[in-house]
Amino acid sequence: MQTQTSANGDFASGVAIPPLGLPGLLRVPQECRGFVVFAHGSGSNLSSPRNAYVAEALNKAGFATLLFDLLRDEEEAERRNVFDIPLLADRLASAVEWRASQDGLVNLPIGLFGASTGAAAALVVAARFGSAVAAVVSRGGRPDLAKEALEAIHAPTLLIVGGRDREVLLLNETALSRLNCPKALKIIPGATHLFSEPGALDGVIAEAAGWFSTYLK
Repeated sequence: MQTQTSANGDFASGVAIPPLGLPGLLRVPQECRGFVVFAHGSGSNLSSPRNAYVAEALNKAGFATLLFDLLRDEEEAERRNVFDIPLLADRLASAVEWRASQDGLVNLPIGLFGASTGAAAALVVAARFGSAVAAVVSRGGRPDLAKEALEAIHAPTLLIVGGRDREVLLLNETALSRLNCPKALKIIPGATHLFSEPGALDGVIAEAAGWFSTYLK
């Protein structure tokens, strides 16, 4: 994808995240107050319509976003890789480090937005980078898979779960009790794991945008 600039100065660009050249889509609004890196979950990829929908809404709220594939095609074919949290975390960490080489992004505070297993990777990276990560949002995440990293996180962390996603809700409640950072658990009433119900994803966006607006300064 080539760089595309809109009439109001916003632009979107295809990028490659080193060292593997993983493909990504970077969107930067003209008025930008933070940079949010997405970590998708199992069975998803760069083209996930749910993450794209959330990213576009965050762009409108003044945040640059990066969607990228955490796995190469041949890696994704092996199911075990989508649950390999250390591997996913290393790939996400590469994207955070890549930001330092981008003139338009280097001074922006970093937020991480993770879904499903990608949320566990985001939490591991937040623990690894300390104060360099300003905020984390988990959508229908598996924070339990972050294991001992939970206690080491300093970044304000928001866990968003569907009210009908009962098993994942229990896992998030347990994880919340282990976090020692500013934290919150928000339940979207009537939503299931994929937030496919009418208005459910908009509820996620409202919570996430509010959280990033508070902590990405």
